[in-house]
Amino acid sequence: MHDPAHRSPRPNVSRAAGPQPPEPRLISGVYGLVLAGALAAALDSPDEQTDPGSDAVWVLFTALAAAAAHGYAHVLAHRMSTDHSGLKVGFRAMLAEWPVVAAAVPTVVVLLTAVPSWWTEGEAVTTALLINTLILAGAGMWTARRAGRGWPASLRAGAGDMLIGLVIIAANALIK
Repeated sequence: MHDPAHRSPRPNVSRAAGPQPPEPRLISGVYGLVLAGALAAALDSPDEQTDPGSDAVWVLFTALAAAAAHGYAHVLAHRMSTDHSGLKVGFRAMLAEWPVVAAAVPTVVVLLTAVPSWWTEGEAVTTALLINTLILAGAGMWTARRAGRGWPASLRAGAGDMLIGLVIIAANALIK
């Protein structure tokens, strides 16, 4: 007779019953990376005088504004679904969007390294776009692994996220 106490664990079964939804922080982080990269690429115009410090400030300011706007949109949606609102709820919703700003930090830091003329602004933008693309790939893989996916599926997810960064790089190259 089969003893249920001596069952062996099922192989290749994830801890979760199904795919877990991505964390809101990761979604905001991806949004912040794409926003920062696209803005840095747009601000780096070959026809204008370079000012990587100003561009870094604009990337950071835009990330802060986007985070505040996204948080405020959540507040508006929350008010429509319930009548519990107030300054605390709004402030917490906006603070919850910190990953948008945090994701812009690598781009800001790389742009600031061009201020003392360690390299050109164009080189800094290209480097920031490459770093953002690698972060997108890593985030895609990490999320898929965390959702219980195997390595092949996780690598495909990372490649798919990396494609977003490659599109920004290609657009930057084509436009300039």
